[in-house]
Amino acid sequence: MKTVEQIKRPIAHEMELFEQKFSLSMKSKVPLLNRITHYIVNRKGKQMRPMFVFLVAKMLGGERVNDRTYRGASVIELIHTATLVHDDVVDESYRRRGFFSLNALWKNKIAVLVGDFLLSKGLLLSIDNGDFDLLEIISVAVREMSEGELLQIEKARKLDITEEIYFEIIRQKTATLIAACCAMGAAAVHAQNDVEKMRKFGELIGLAFQIKDDLFDYGSEKIGKPTGIDIKEQKMTLPLIYAVNNSTPKEKAWLINSVKNHNKDKKRVKEVIDYVKSNGGLDYAVTKMKALQQEALVLLGEYPASEYRDSLELMVNYVIDRKK
Repeated sequence: MKTVEQIKRPIAHEMELFEQKFSLSMKSKVPLLNRITHYIVNRKGKQMRPMFVFLVAKMLGGERVNDRTYRGASVIELIHTATLVHDDVVDESYRRRGFFSLNALWKNKIAVLVGDFLLSKGLLLSIDNGDFDLLEIISVAVREMSEGELLQIEKARKLDITEEIYFEIIRQKTATLIAACCAMGAAAVHAQNDVEKMRKFGELIGLAFQIKDDLFDYGSEKIGKPTGIDIKEQKMTLPLIYAVNNSTPKEKAWLINSVKNHNKDKKRVKEVIDYVKSNGGLDYAVTKMKALQQEALVLLGEYPASEYRDSLELMVNYVIDRKK
């Protein structure tokens, strides 16, 4: 995709070197593990997370981007990969980015152990080099991601989600990792005064990213028909929460009942989607998403112009404008 290549251009050299270092960081004496980690490395996604680390580090530190920055990006990617491997086991998911997941190929037991291995590799990479500040950043993110997932599961049982709780769930589940990447970029080049500001910047992007994901469930001209997957999984997303909170008691009861007890009924799911659309749920979510985007761009505007800042701006806009 053209935009991702544009975003990556100023850090193309760093990303290339990162891929080599990342592969090395997974090495083991166990042949089975090396086969599996080789499979992981060859099926990487867009690598947005390391890109955030390097773009922020280059914007703030320029030539101070060193081994510590590469370690920071590797730690994020190791621990993020570990959480994805475990997620696939928990969700009984057999596909990841169009390929078979580890649990599909090697079964749950091996997948869980590989996730544990990657987690420990990430921890040790920091400990062996004394990067305790970097380790703290990612450890807090992992704790919050777990809490966010559990909070969502708890709330899905009752479907009593307010907008405030929704934002707390997505802040922890999605935004906290992107926030950690941006904070990591600042901390890696010892730009201590910028760590908190960059964490906030990443959080804003993460929140906007998740709202965009919520909107995909309702379809668009680009994607075609709505999927309704979130409704089938009893997930209360922002468009639905808005519709529930702005409906009559009778309509509200119908919506909650539909999501809770009729989420496998295609006709009923479509009726819910149509109701949310016609009652301003999508417009409201888009407005919220664009406000987060603007807040992130204002924050970025406080830094001197550079190709790295330009790429981060492109990244903010890409999150909002992406088609999948």
